Amino acid sequence: MTDDLLCNDVHSRLNPVRVAQVHRPRSGAEVAELIRDAALHGREISICGARHAMGGQQFGEGTLLLDCSGLKELGEVDRERGVVEAGAGLMWPELIARLHAAQEGHSPVWTIRQKQTGADDLTLGGALSSNIHGRGLRMKPFIGDVEAFTLVDAAGELRRCSREENGELFRLVIGGYGCFGVVTSVALRLTPRIKVARRVEVTTLDRAPAEMAARIAAGSLYGDFQFSIDECSPDFLHRGVLSTYQPVEEDREMEEVRTLGADEWKELIRLAHTDRARAFQIYTKHYLGTDGSLYWSDTHQLAVYLCDYHQDLDCCLGAATGTEMITELYVPPHALTSFMKAAAAELRPRGVPVIYGTIRWIRRDDESFLAWAREDYACVIFNLHVEHDRREPAVAAFRALIDLALSFGGTYFLTYHRWARRDQVERAYPQFREFLEAKERCDPEGRFQSEWWRHYREMFAGEVAGKKLAIC
Repeated sequence: MTDDLLCNDVHSRLNPVRVAQVHRPRSGAEVAELIRDAALHGREISICGARHAMGGQQFGEGTLLLDCSGLKELGEVDRERGVVEAGAGLMWPELIARLHAAQEGHSPVWTIRQKQTGADDLTLGGALSSNIHGRGLRMKPFIGDVEAFTLVDAAGELRRCSREENGELFRLVIGGYGCFGVVTSVALRLTPRIKVARRVEVTTLDRAPAEMAARIAAGSLYGDFQFSIDECSPDFLHRGVLSTYQPVEEDREMEEVRTLGADEWKELIRLAHTDRARAFQIYTKHYLGTDGSLYWSDTHQLAVYLCDYHQDLDCCLGAATGTEMITELYVPPHALTSFMKAAAAELRPRGVPVIYGTIRWIRRDDESFLAWAREDYACVIFNLHVEHDRREPAVAAFRALIDLALSFGGTYFLTYHRWARRDQVERAYPQFREFLEAKERCDPEGRFQSEWWRHYREMFAGEVAGKKLAIC
């Protein structure tokens, strides 16, 4: 146990919170014991894993913080059903490696379907709590990969949740940001590990959706469109690299693929802050050089992540302290080109640099309570630079982008920041007030708290009726 610790998210560094204590449980039984003890002494609990979420979901000022990254048990792979029970603290590289080791000599090898991109050391429990997505072209958000999970609720009771058992909790907890309890393990749906070939093309946004649709119809499983970030170019948010991954014959021989190392990524990040035209040129050249290369369907989803890169970068550039903040906007595919044209016009004069951007394709989520993918969407990701002592321009830019997405019949992801206005929250998530009511019903003492939940409780203060729902 650690006392009185200042915590922060590891990417944006915009959420400093001082918790009262940190506990690192190693089992579901230990989690239950800690929650019961907190209830006995009237203590609030917050829950974290890898500490990447940027919206304040994982910390609460003055709370007892349960760091669940030590929940790493892995059950046997059910090779008939393609399911494994995995500890919520497992991170993607170790989960993949342990699945491979557990099935050595077997064929096929069952493995993960999707993970978040951009970083690897993220926990399974965090993926469930945010209802994440990856680059899958025919996949729902993460709820589609979850068979069941074990939750420790506000009373310290272990509850198994699935579509058939505690079904309402299942829908609330996936994408519920830790408001309803601690997820200790997940029954994860797997898929056979296969070989895929990367197909790369430089194209423009007006052609990309049709080309992507054709590749999906031809069997491509993963892919995205990474667009130009140079606001001084007419290609800004328009020209990009379209990459997809197509299954190939099992007997195709794998060859070593040229990848970007940590130093090369560091240089690309520097250029993204100082010469965005050059950064896109180098990135495009590298990707074109990998056209036709073979990858495994699971490990190709892993990526280099440079921890604390901005500290060295700011020092090198003599710049004010800053980091990047992500936002995700979702629009109907038919509106994508118009949305991006409007976004370019909105962002150009604001002086808030786009450091990275990509577009993905997401299938409708018809299961989770706080669903963000209410229909099949094009997912647009903007990584904007934020100066810590001058956040207002970035805040205004993010709000303007949300307004744009809403105007095209879209929505946005709650995971990354709390800068949306109340009217934006209500338009994007008309069920949000009912979500808060469900939280009050399941956790009337407010045992599980975070800066994220406190923010929205205050935003909707006095309007949560606490009506009885058929849950908990």
